[in-house]
Amino acid sequence: MKKILLDVHTHTIASGHAYSTLQEMVQAAADKGLEVFGITEHGPRIPGSCPLVYFRNMFVVPRQMCGIRLLMGCEVDILDTQGTLDLDDEYLDRLDIAIAGIHRYCWEGGTKEENTAGVIKVIQNPKIHIISHPGDGTAELDFESLVLAAKEAHTLLEINNHSLAPQRKKTVARDNNLEILRLCKKHDVPVILGSDAHITFQIANYDRLLPLLAETEFPDELIMNYSPQKFFDYVGIK
Repeated sequence: MKKILLDVHTHTIASGHAYSTLQEMVQAAADKGLEVFGITEHGPRIPGSCPLVYFRNMFVVPRQMCGIRLLMGCEVDILDTQGTLDLDDEYLDRLDIAIAGIHRYCWEGGTKEENTAGVIKVIQNPKIHIISHPGDGTAELDFESLVLAAKEAHTLLEINNHSLAPQRKKTVARDNNLEILRLCKKHDVPVILGSDAHITFQIANYDRLLPLLAETEFPDELIMNYSPQKFFDYVGIK
């Protein structure tokens, strides 16, 4: 595996179920040699997560810390098959980076076709940069449709390390992520690896994803974690 230079999906104690502070996370990211680091707390619909005022006040956080570039953002919740989000445009505009994902605590789903249509609406939202863990099995989705929509919109689909933890009992996550990787390779669509770190030790840890990348012979040039500038250019972050 090439050197990982960015990890942009992580959580601190502000999310309510993570275990390290913002400054602890940034220092650990610097110690691991990252150049770009994202803190993306859960949206307000997740039990115990940040209130809206948290996202309003993020301007107080320096964007250069410990020698790395810090992105302050949110893992916004996709709420339903209409692509409704739990942050509106006023708050999305305050974020350096916006990830959107489905979580069982606040998801009202439908058929596979309805779920897919809702996620595609989010993929097409120019304020969203990444779709988190689409393969974790929380919603049944048509992955080829998502991959093609992501290619057109320059929105990244995440391959999520945390979803593959045995303790999470997401039994379809491995096969789903293999399918996403194969489809992205077929259609020449980049992905981003997500640690989804909830404690410092998990930052930039993709140990459960390495066998999937090897099995699919996934090309390095389609993995955005190796090149911060390529990542910024692709998703449109300045």
